[in-house]
Amino acid sequence: MSADISPVIASTAQWLLRSYPVTGGALDTALAQAQARQAATVAAWLRYPTAADAALVALVGPGGSARLDWLTGADASGPEAPEEAWRSWVDEVVASWAACLLTTPRLAEDAVAALVDGEHVAGVSPDFRRLTHPDDRDRRAAALLRHPDLLAPVADLHREALVRHLDGDLLDADCA
Repeated sequence: MSADISPVIASTAQWLLRSYPVTGGALDTALAQAQARQAATVAAWLRYPTAADAALVALVGPGGSARLDWLTGADASGPEAPEEAWRSWVDEVVASWAACLLTTPRLAEDAVAALVDGEHVAGVSPDFRRLTHPDDRDRRAAALLRHPDLLAPVADLHREALVRHLDGDLLDADCA
């Protein structure tokens, strides 16, 4: 089921990693990738909770990274920008929610708990431990990726919608 939105998850995780890069070696890179991927997965599963939602975003696309690039100062739309098709699969709300999850442990725990009865986890037992309970090595590896002040502009874009969603409200028109 999650394969339907795997381009959204992969592209959004990639955007997070490029915007908040790892400063260490190969192990740090792998640990940060795991955390970004877990955050993007949880956020995408919350944003697109059903097979119909996933199919719809696969059909129309999520919107791309242009606004996020502008917001973080990494505007990739200039004349020298490389053609990176993956950027069109970045979802702004998923990136914002993932940023919230990476910087607010309580929201990460609540978000993972909210997935328990969802279609995406039916028949599987996903492990989001690097997101919800990072150890010291995880935190060091993803120091920029988990820095609340650095991620605030992105996290604040759709934080209220995430909190409402976790409180049981349906996604509203401004974030759907």
